[in-house]
Amino acid sequence: MKTYLEKMADVIINYSMAVQPGERVLLRGTSPAAEPLIQALYQAALRAGGQAFTYIHLRDEDSLAIEATGQLDLLAAVNPMLKLMYETCQVIVRVEASENPRALSDYPPERQKARLQTLAGVMSIQMEREGQGTLRRCTTQFPTQGYAQAAGMSLRQYERFVFEACKLHLADPVAAWQEVEQSQQRLIEYLAGKKHLHVHGPNIDLHMSIEGRPFLNASGKINFPDGEIFTGPVEDSVNGWVKFTYPAYYHDNEVIGARLTFENGLVTQATADKNEAFLQNTLDTDPGARRLGEFAIGTNNDIQRFTGSILFDEKIGGTVHMAVGQGYPQSGSTNTSAVHWDMICDMREGGEIWVDGELFYRNGKFLKA
Repeated sequence: MKTYLEKMADVIINYSMAVQPGERVLLRGTSPAAEPLIQALYQAALRAGGQAFTYIHLRDEDSLAIEATGQLDLLAAVNPMLKLMYETCQVIVRVEASENPRALSDYPPERQKARLQTLAGVMSIQMEREGQGTLRRCTTQFPTQGYAQAAGMSLRQYERFVFEACKLHLADPVAAWQEVEQSQQRLIEYLAGKKHLHVHGPNIDLHMSIEGRPFLNASGKINFPDGEIFTGPVEDSVNGWVKFTYPAYYHDNEVIGARLTFENGLVTQATADKNEAFLQNTLDTDPGARRLGEFAIGTNNDIQRFTGSILFDEKIGGTVHMAVGQGYPQSGSTNTSAVHWDMICDMREGGEIWVDGELFYRNGKFLKA
C-alpha cells in the first residue's frame, strides 16, 4: 500500500498537476481516512518545490451530528478558509475518502440544499479559475472499506481495482497516460468545428448542438484515474430523452432508473424507479439544475465494472454520461448551478453517436479518428 500511495502521489504531483517551485498547493481530504495519501502528496509536493497546505474534513457521521444542531443559513455559509485557498492556490488536489458512501442517504432535503449551497460557493470559484487557466485541479480517491463494500469487493480487491484503474501497476504510468492523451486528442481533433450530436440507442435518443463548444481531453490530469472526452452542450439545444442504465448517486443518495426528458435544453419530465423525490428536489435546486452542463464519452477500458463511485464509473469504456447543472467554462458552457450531477448510460449494446450526420460511435467503439 505504501509503495502504491507514494507512486500515486508522485504521478499526481509531477504529471497530473506538474507542480512548479513556489506554487501554492492545497491538499484537501474529505475525511481523516485520506491521511495516508495526503501525507504522500504533501511529501511529493514539497520535493517538487511547492508550498503545500493540508485541509482534512470531519467524518461524514461526525459532520452530520454537528450539523443537526445548526440553522440552515449557518449550514449554507461558505467556509472562508476554503474560499481563500480556492482563490489563491495554483493547484488543488481533492482526495475523496468516504468511510460510509451512503451516510447522507437519509439527510433531510432542506439540509441537502444547504450543503449544496456551501459547496457551490467554492465550486464556482474552482470552475471559473479553471476556465481562466489560473487553477489546476485534480480529484482522486483513497480506497476505504466503505467504497469496497459499496462496490461488492473486499478491501484488498478494491485497492487493486483503484491502483490498476490509475495504471499504477505499470512500470511507467505516466507514459500510459500520455498514450491515452494522444489517442483521445485524435478524437477531439475530429470533433473540432462540428455542430450537432445525435445520441441514439435502446436507452437514449438525444439531439444537442455542440457548435462552438470544444471537447476537452481528460487523460489523468483533471481526475485520477481519468479517461473521457467531454464538452458543454449549447444550453437550449438539448431535445429528447435518456434513461440512465446505472444507479445515479449524488451526495450519497441512490436514484435507480432515472429518466429525463429535455425540451429546448430544459428537463421537463423526470422520473425514477427509486428515490424519485430526491431526483425532483435536486433538479429544483435552482434554474440551472434542469439543464445539461456536460456531455461526455467514457474511454477507460480498464474500468469495466460499476462500483457506485462516480470517479470511476463515469469513465467506463463504452458509456456516455451527462451532468445536469454546473458546466465547465473551458468547455464553452455558460450554465451555472449549485448542482453538478453525473449520470451514466451504457452504449455497448446498440448505442450510436452521429456527428453532423456521420456515424462516429457504435456499440461503445469509436469509428472515426
